[in-house]
Amino acid sequence: MFRRVKNKFLRFFLIAVYSFIMLVCAIQLNFLWLFGYSPTKRDIFMPTLNVSSELYTADSVLIGRYFQEDRDPVAYDSISKNILQALIATEDVRFYKHHGVDYIGLFSAAVSTIKGDRRGASTITQQLAKNLYRTRYNQSQGLLGKIPVVRLGVTKFKEWMTAYKLESKYAKNEIVTMYLNTVSFSNNAYGIKSAAIRYFNKHPKDLSATEAAVLVGMLKGTTLYNPIRNPKTSLARRNVVLSQMQKEGYLSQGQYENYSKQPLNLNLNNQEARSNNDSYLRAAVEKWLEKWSEEQDVDIYTAGLKIYTTIDSRMQRLAEEVVADQMKDLQRRLDNTWRNELPWRDKSGNVLPNFLEDRARKLPAYAALMEKYKNETTVFELLNQPKKMKIFTWDGEEEVEMSTMDSLKHYITMLNTGMMAMDPYDGKIKVWVGGINHQYYKFDHVNQAKRQAGSTFKPFVYLTALESGMAPCDTYEDKPVRLDFVNKKGEKEVWEPKNADWSFSHRNMSLRWAMARSLNTITAQITRDVGWDKIVETAHRCGINSHLESVPSVGLGSNDVSVFEMVNAYATFMNEGKRLTPVLVSKIYNSDGKLLASFETQQKQVVDPQDAWLMTYMLRGTIEEPGGTSQALWEWDLFQQNNQIGGKTGTSSDYVDGWYMGLTKDLVAGVWVGCDEQSVHFKNSQTGEGSKTALPIYARFMEELYKHPELGVTFGEYPKAKVEITKKYNCPSPRIVIPAPVDSTAVFDEGLELEPLTEGEVTELPGLNENES
Repeated sequence: MFRRVKNKFLRFFLIAVYSFIMLVCAIQLNFLWLFGYSPTKRDIFMPTLNVSSELYTADSVLIGRYFQEDRDPVAYDSISKNILQALIATEDVRFYKHHGVDYIGLFSAAVSTIKGDRRGASTITQQLAKNLYRTRYNQSQGLLGKIPVVRLGVTKFKEWMTAYKLESKYAKNEIVTMYLNTVSFSNNAYGIKSAAIRYFNKHPKDLSATEAAVLVGMLKGTTLYNPIRNPKTSLARRNVVLSQMQKEGYLSQGQYENYSKQPLNLNLNNQEARSNNDSYLRAAVEKWLEKWSEEQDVDIYTAGLKIYTTIDSRMQRLAEEVVADQMKDLQRRLDNTWRNELPWRDKSGNVLPNFLEDRARKLPAYAALMEKYKNETTVFELLNQPKKMKIFTWDGEEEVEMSTMDSLKHYITMLNTGMMAMDPYDGKIKVWVGGINHQYYKFDHVNQAKRQAGSTFKPFVYLTALESGMAPCDTYEDKPVRLDFVNKKGEKEVWEPKNADWSFSHRNMSLRWAMARSLNTITAQITRDVGWDKIVETAHRCGINSHLESVPSVGLGSNDVSVFEMVNAYATFMNEGKRLTPVLVSKIYNSDGKLLASFETQQKQVVDPQDAWLMTYMLRGTIEEPGGTSQALWEWDLFQQNNQIGGKTGTSSDYVDGWYMGLTKDLVAGVWVGCDEQSVHFKNSQTGEGSKTALPIYARFMEELYKHPELGVTFGEYPKAKVEITKKYNCPSPRIVIPAPVDSTAVFDEGLELEPLTEGEVTELPGLNENES
């Protein structure tokens, strides 16, 4: 065909054009898999980005992100002109004059390279093509990509073609915006918004010329010019960018000289950087959304969602501050308990042999050293060698000289905690404190950790008693109890529970008073009469989902449960016997602001409303009845305006776990305190009971919360019963039989000799209403 063209130059020209067209077609079609992937028209129309999802509290405070690449795109008019000018001046001065490929720039770069000054000639559009479509990744290469020089040529040509496609579909402002939203700025910051916040704690529209120059300067080498890791090289590169801005007329000579003398002025104090985007709440929401994400086929790490939790940021902050303050004091108390003694003990109080070494054998460092040295003696010698490290303390992160074994001991002997608070009527979780520090302790002590509930489980025994026909005024004698039963192995066993003080008063006590004083003997008698299987069923019905061993000791909290379950179950009492499904996420929006999902609690009537109301009345008894286990709450300013609080302390064997569950008319909350290693614990009741560990956290939190009535939690009495109460509940309270005058606090001394009031006698006890005295 070309032989018919007699003009040699025209013939060569046509051959060149035809070859070019064939090359373009071959590349587009990936002919014989030679060229690899090239973006299609659909790709150009719909460039996709992995956009981070944002996590907010109910009051719209950003508390974290989910991302594979921390990316949050912004619009053109939300980008400072300083960024745009720095980018154009440094990366592509002819950006607004070319159509994707700058041939003048190519020629200039070739001449400079020949002279020994190698420089790039890729336009912003070409770089965008590379960022969007991964043109230089191995999976984008064909068979020719295995040939080094040919690979580069094919890749460059594909980038040119893609750049032309981009320029034909998008305006220049759209292209530069897409580029700034896709480029990496190191430290897992993708896009100009993430970078501006990460390095300067600013939004892109607020960046100054010097700040813009730092970020644009990073584009030449995000590691080499990283202002955090290499501040000197970053400063030098920033000044190069400022020089280019001055050369292109964006800065005056005076501005350039002034700006180039300034330090980097990084601001790394944004909330997300401080927390490393890592928190118990963020992890809990991720787990909570697992099922929804799977059903909707949505990846929260790439979908650019706006996720709103039910958490109130102000309540959460109060809880975290109180927890930090109280746990610091409790840690000091635990450390003083053992001083120079080893704290890991068995049930008999003996030191557990090889305890620390056994824990060390589970460390990755141990496995790595064993693989290298094949000798455990050598490994432990190395693990005992001091070295510089940073550790978590309640005085802040400290750099210390410490061995791996010492570090292990330090973390094992740290007390931890879990705290959750929930609205008992709509199921919205308001507070979630999963532990003392998520960076060092990933395990969530609200929904992951399960520990013995101790006496906080007793209300399920008393609820079962009410459901069997008993009333709060029915009585049992506080006396020794012996229960003979057959275990699951078919073996006969005997259980003889003792009260916490190992004494028996041999007095008849109402159910309310007995629960208030948390007497094991009466709880055991009720368990015997109603059946431990029935108690397990009651607890499950109220909201405990964990497996419960049906044994005589079930009512004393011998089973492991979570804070989450206990708060949910206690809320059933306050919510007129309706069990709630706790809600942690309220709404989810897509990147365009469209509502994708909203979540409301599910309610089911599981307890008769009369029995539920009577349980709230009985829980108030731990404060109002003499010797009630919650009376330490009187130390705090919690009882203004006839405020009523119900609650229950709990302590497991050997003071391993301390609990407190509290109910007000607006909020149900639960607190657990203990060490993750259950062989490390307090020595005695004076330091380790739930009333000494968990209760003060609850009390201080509520005291602070009541100072902010705008948060919706206020002083006041419990709701009146909405059904007729047919069971006798306002039974006589015991009176004190000791010489007058009586100290007001002595009324609640558990060691006092008490006897019930006879008809017509009156006594004044703090917290009692007239009709309940």
